[in-house]
Amino acid sequence: MMLTSFNYKSFIPVRFGDINAYGVVNNDVFLSYFEMAHSGYWKHITKWQSRTKGIIIGRAEVNYKKPVRFNDELYAYVRTSRIGNCSFDVEYVLTIKRNADEEICTTGRTTCIFYDFEKDKPAPIPLLQREKMIAFEALAV
Repeated sequence: MMLTSFNYKSFIPVRFGDINAYGVVNNDVFLSYFEMAHSGYWKHITKWQSRTKGIIIGRAEVNYKKPVRFNDELYAYVRTSRIGNCSFDVEYVLTIKRNADEEICTTGRTTCIFYDFEKDKPAPIPLLQREKMIAFEALAV
């Protein structure tokens, strides 16, 4: 996977509570890492601020490549790969910094659904946020 195809990167802190008895990050924590990275991405790209509409996850996929340990310097690469009417797909690559290089340790994908919490149902992605994601990712739609 080419990291140069991602326009957003963020640092992910590995917390002591993320570690299991074997000294590696427990597998259920990786979706939290994806969420942290995606939340930063969404705020950075779309400047979204609403308490009545937001994003829920419709589907999640995690592919483990290498274990992550407490002292690892972890980074998340995030990109939107598809935008529909009410949903969009987000791809993730987590890397561990090793000297000057980065090793891919985890990849994943989520299908995000734009959701109206007052009406309790999916809603169309607002035009302004849609346009910002398309422009940031240079997506052809």
